[in-house]
Amino acid sequence: MQQNRSQVTERDGLFELEAGSDVLDSPRYNHDMAPTRVRERTWNKWHITALWIGMSICVPTYTLGGVLTAYFGLTVGEALLAILLANVIVLIPLTLNAFAGTKYGIPFPVLLRSSFGILGSNVPCLIRALVACGWFGIQTMFGGLAIHLFLGSVFEGWKSLGGTGEVIGFMVFWALNLWVVIRGAESIKWLETLSAPLLVAVGLGLLVWAMPNVSMTELLAIPPKRPEGASVVGYFAAGLTAMVGFWATLSLNIPDFSRYAKSQKDQILGQIFGLPLTMFLFAALGVVMTAASVKLVGVTVSDPVSLIGHIQSPVWVAVAMALIIIATLSTNTAANIVSPTNDFQNIAPRVIDRTKAVLLTGLVGLLLMGHELLKKLGLIVSDVSLETVYSNWLLGYSSLLGPIAGIMVVDYFLIKKQRLDLAGLYRDDVYPAWNAAGFIAFGVPVALTLLSLGSDAFNWFYSYGWFTGSALGGLIYYGLCVLRTQPAAVKSAV
Repeated sequence: MQQNRSQVTERDGLFELEAGSDVLDSPRYNHDMAPTRVRERTWNKWHITALWIGMSICVPTYTLGGVLTAYFGLTVGEALLAILLANVIVLIPLTLNAFAGTKYGIPFPVLLRSSFGILGSNVPCLIRALVACGWFGIQTMFGGLAIHLFLGSVFEGWKSLGGTGEVIGFMVFWALNLWVVIRGAESIKWLETLSAPLLVAVGLGLLVWAMPNVSMTELLAIPPKRPEGASVVGYFAAGLTAMVGFWATLSLNIPDFSRYAKSQKDQILGQIFGLPLTMFLFAALGVVMTAASVKLVGVTVSDPVSLIGHIQSPVWVAVAMALIIIATLSTNTAANIVSPTNDFQNIAPRVIDRTKAVLLTGLVGLLLMGHELLKKLGLIVSDVSLETVYSNWLLGYSSLLGPIAGIMVVDYFLIKKQRLDLAGLYRDDVYPAWNAAGFIAFGVPVALTLLSLGSDAFNWFYSYGWFTGSALGGLIYYGLCVLRTQPAAVKSAV
């Protein structure tokens, strides 16, 4: 017999929900969005470390050093320092926002219901989802290129397909990504666990190949591309903000993964072990490889897929491309499909299940890359490059996501004091449909960021968007919540 009211039990600091008819019949609930049971929380610190290694070792990480030197005017040494420091900084919101996921077993959209409202949570969810779908398309483009080069190394005639072969590779890789995520969280866990040591081996192999062909002293001595005599502070801070923005998305939806962690200790240590050093070392490898590419293949090449494609040995190209396909797959499935899959389900959980949400994610990602695919097919001509797109996104979207991170941390730790009504997050009678405080705290920093674009005096607000946005969003949210509770407290005292 089904119980009418849901029950919440606690085991060693982890809470789980025994869903009754009040939750099971709610339009805000489905099986995929439900809190994980304690027995389902099987990820230890090494699984989470492998998750971050798998997500960090990818083509965009490889190119970050080049982005900072070319677009942000930093030296190689300054760029690598910015990458390391940014990933230490982003550990703070990552570990803090992971707490609720681990404690209550809830995904990111359900946690947002506490701060933005049961229905209001869809707004920040869709902002996050759109960005993830864009990154999914970009990573799929790299993965498709790797498949094209792999097939070209195995079948000589495949090379003649050119851009058409790349588009075919894109579609094959696109379908492979969706298949992995449809199979569920355990599929992703084992993909990350198995791929992590392979990816480390690829990095070491590339380093051994490149080091004899590059002088680190000369590399670090290359002058920066900024006005002579200009202060490094502004350029470094803008670059630092962009690098924080690289994982700003994951700092929001980390509950999508921490809900499977065995304990808070596992999620904290796993993230510390897996993120900062991996990002730093693979970005440094990208700088070294790009510098060595002139001697290695005769031209400057800034991404590993194209660089390996210049190797004359078909066997080595095939092996390297297979490993890069695994690397890109491990990044894309975890970083760019899981979140929008949950976000789209949050719109209408009774209508959109995981499979439908994964397919919707794939469709949006495909549409966002339509311009690039048509260009490869020769149907349109355009000078817009993928590198330009994502280097601009890094700074721009981090300014929008910063306030959400600040609001989430303040809501859970300062307002709710780490205590949520677990069953209430899946019903309509505990939390408001729309939480005005969350939207005001989000809207003000975003409005100021957009206004600062047209002002030289306040352009710093945009340049440091993630820091200014998260701090201001958190402060406004805290102030509004305190003001809202004070009149109630006065009334009860009277």
